[in-house]
Amino acid sequence: MANTRSAKKRIRQNEKRRVRNQSDRTRARNYVRRARAALESGDPEAASAAVRLAASELDRAATKGVIHSKNAARRKGRLMKQLAALAKA
Repeated sequence: MANTRSAKKRIRQNEKRRVRNQSDRTRARNYVRRARAALESGDPEAASAAVRLAASELDRAATKGVIHSKNAARRKGRLMKQLAALAKA
């Protein structure tokens, strides 16, 4: 357990940040889940809109430092690849 005042404060700060980051991360995951569901439905217009929202949410999470920027880029790339395949078919 922390002994110094600064360590105790750091614990409080870390807990606040953990809770905030968790909600942002969950929000991004939910948008990605919706995009994948839209891609599986086969409707290109709905899938395009869902992928656009998911990409925006991933960018927001990366900007806030919740996920790494390259992690966001990789996820966006995979969604775009699936969207391109759907549009082609």
